Amino acid sequence: MRRAPDPNISPVEAVVAATPVPGRPAKVGVDGVDGSGKTTFAGELATAYRRSGREVHVVHLDDFLNPRAVRHRVGRSSPEGFVRDSYDLAAVRAAVLAPLGTGREHVIVPRVFDHVADRPVRAEPVTVGRDAVVVVEGLFLHRPELRESWDVSVFLDVPFEVSAARLAARDGSPGDPEHPAMRRYVEGQRIYLRECRPQERATFVLTERENGTGWGRTKG
Repeated sequence: MRRAPDPNISPVEAVVAATPVPGRPAKVGVDGVDGSGKTTFAGELATAYRRSGREVHVVHLDDFLNPRAVRHRVGRSSPEGFVRDSYDLAAVRAAVLAPLGTGREHVIVPRVFDHVADRPVRAEPVTVGRDAVVVVEGLFLHRPELRESWDVSVFLDVPFEVSAARLAARDGSPGDPEHPAMRRYVEGQRIYLRECRPQERATFVLTERENGTGWGRTKG
């Protein structure tokens, strides 16, 4: 059973406290728009789980991208293509989520694709302890194919104006989310937000404090 988190503790501590020990590995999803800070938050969670004495593994959804030909099959600038075709969600379920069900042994494959080389990879299988936590971070984690999988899920609610500026600093993309070059990504994510309503479905919704000192909880 998941415990109700103390409203006075930090968001990271709240997620850790709410994560059950269900007799199998717990599955935690960290969702949010591109540039919202998912990878950083997942790393902070991993540190906190280890500090609490739990084994933890972090899986990055970008290691389950589809080949470029699939991602762009309806056009390189298509928002629909971005939200529908970016990730091999069947592989996520088969390689990571399904093996974490009930059973004696839990062995996951944390990576199946190298998006830089645009080719499949054979990652070493990882044995996961029964009381471990597997944190999956990435876009679109509340799509119908995945949203029932999580014991706890987090949505980082960051405006596109903020996330686009971060992406510009990180990889040189336009800092304006309305720039034509950003249409595929921003409009694709708006489709996801509209159709899948992650803010409603997530266990926790976090927003950044205005003074930049961390996250505040708006849900959970």
